[in-house]
Amino acid sequence: MRRVAVQILKVAIFVIGIVVLGLCIFALPPLASSSAEMFPEFSYLQYPILIGLYATTIPFFYALYQALNLLTYMEKQLAFSTFAVRSLARIKYSAIVISLCYISGMFYLLTQSALHPSIAIVGLAILFSAIVIMLFAAVLQELLKNAMKIQSENELTI
Repeated sequence: MRRVAVQILKVAIFVIGIVVLGLCIFALPPLASSSAEMFPEFSYLQYPILIGLYATTIPFFYALYQALNLLTYMEKQLAFSTFAVRSLARIKYSAIVISLCYISGMFYLLTQSALHPSIAIVGLAILFSAIVIMLFAAVLQELLKNAMKIQSENELTI
């Protein structure tokens, strides 16, 4: 049962990655072009926004890769290892980078008077999701460290 659950999670991570990659390739460029045509006063923001959105996919895909590594460690019975702690730390840092990118992007749009409420809502949703993932990874990282400490103390006890 445990192996099946890990495989399902791996498939889910691959599906998420493929969907995001598909959106980046097929949905974002036409959306940016149509937005530039509809609002010509903000057309100069088309490429900086696209570059910013594509830049946030780098830590996103890195976090997905680390999640796959974490699942692989679970399969190999290495869930309570420093490798798992490192993967959680990297997921946490990726979420921080994504949060900072979205904060700076929304601040830039706000200074350009181009932060439409719908863009702000989507940006805030992504921002809060990244913050929740960061906090969850940090809590799991600390729990894992404590569990490893207890495990090593138990191994030393006769």
